Amino acid sequence: MQYRHLGRTGLLVSPLCLGTMAFGPLAAEPDAYQIMDRALEVGINFFDTANVYGRKKGEGVTENIIGRWLAQGGGRREKIVLATKVHNTMGDWPNESKLSALHIRRACDESLRRLQTDHIDLYQMHHIDRFTPWEEIWQAMEVLVQQGKVIYVGSSNFAGWHITQACEAAKSRHFLGLVSEQSLYNLAERTVELEVLPACQFYGLGVIPWSPLAGGALGGALKKANEGRNASPDQQKLVDELRPKLEKWEALCAEMGEQPATVALAWLLHNPTVTAPIIGPRTLDQLNGSLPAAELKLSDDVLKKLDEIWPGPGGMAPEAYAW
Repeated sequence: MQYRHLGRTGLLVSPLCLGTMAFGPLAAEPDAYQIMDRALEVGINFFDTANVYGRKKGEGVTENIIGRWLAQGGGRREKIVLATKVHNTMGDWPNESKLSALHIRRACDESLRRLQTDHIDLYQMHHIDRFTPWEEIWQAMEVLVQQGKVIYVGSSNFAGWHITQACEAAKSRHFLGLVSEQSLYNLAERTVELEVLPACQFYGLGVIPWSPLAGGALGGALKKANEGRNASPDQQKLVDELRPKLEKWEALCAEMGEQPATVALAWLLHNPTVTAPIIGPRTLDQLNGSLPAAELKLSDDVLKKLDEIWPGPGGMAPEAYAW
């Protein structure tokens, strides 16, 4: 496994990040343990979760599963870079969501309890909070860093100008600030190339793409459908919308002799601003199927063909839409 620096930091993480959103709702706890053990076995050291994962408001189902896995010992906690998130609703009372200093403090302590650890390696703001000033957010994060409860801070689903606001506010406080941004990014959804990726490159943030397979559409959806495998209604709708492109896409992958999921992940890893796409396996087979992407190098000819099938916005703003 060739490890990469997370953005401008000295922190080394694997080029694939283990997403855990399926743990609980789609992967039973014993299966989640097997997936995490296998990830460690093959050298994946970057684990991503969130306090809201598990589909039961306020319970932190997925964090609890990870915590019980970590409690088994064997160096599990020491070997991984553990990332979780704060922002989304964890209860029905005021101050149980968003990024007030009060909620950040409470949410962090609750995540630490569920994860059965004394610190979070990467604490990510799950979404922008337009009503809390950056002075308040950064003061709360600084306290957590000073207390040793948080090592690095990241963002998720931020616009380019939000990243700029956050970084400039942190700079004025002589605080490290954001080190990563977790964004929706895949061949079928390339909007972040306009401003988010350039902002991340300028400020030295590592990009952690979520939904790298576009909800499974880029994972060989047409072939699976022909084999009689069922898709969710939302996935089937997306596949129907993208069908002409998917036909060319899967034909190109077949010509290359590679699985579509492997090529989709390798395409993201080709971008130097990307640190690690998030893979969210529900089974060991899905995890194992993602591993070759870390080694696959795409030729200039293949990259050109991919741009023809999946054209992006035309580059970064404003050149993408202006002279």
